[in-house]
Amino acid sequence: MIITCPSCKKKFNIDINLIPAEGRNLQCGSCDRVWFYKKEDPIPETLQIKEDIAIQENEDSDKLNDNKSKDQIIKQYVENNQKAKSELSTTKETESKSEAIKKTQSSKFFSYLIVFIISLGALIILLDTLKTPFINIFPGLEVLLFNLYETLKDIKLFIIDLS
Repeated sequence: MIITCPSCKKKFNIDINLIPAEGRNLQCGSCDRVWFYKKEDPIPETLQIKEDIAIQENEDSDKLNDNKSKDQIIKQYVENNQKAKSELSTTKETESKSEAIKKTQSSKFFSYLIVFIISLGALIILLDTLKTPFINIFPGLEVLLFNLYETLKDIKLFIIDLS
């Protein structure tokens, strides 16, 4: 049953069983107005005697058949909407999963990058610490280490200039 607030004209769908025959107070969820609502009995139509009752019965059965077909159309429409909603929710779920996978992949990339930089720094420190024994074993390594240190100094100066 649809009830309209007399103040703000907002409509509410309320279960008919929640309103007793003697009526009850209702409060609008929008404007907080409280009013008394009583069920209104529909006015029964006055019956008229007609000469051809068989024609009226045929018309009534046609109306019932039309109502049944309308009900079937409405049910079909509701089912189609439910299918579309479920398809939409599954596509949203797959999109959210793909976004989560992309975020994990990008976070994995940065994790690997950080590990690589730390490992490279540790290798350079190790080479610097043990350069004398390495140069004694590999005499040509002295020139390579000197070039490596000069390259690192240049990179350091480049980063400082960017700041």
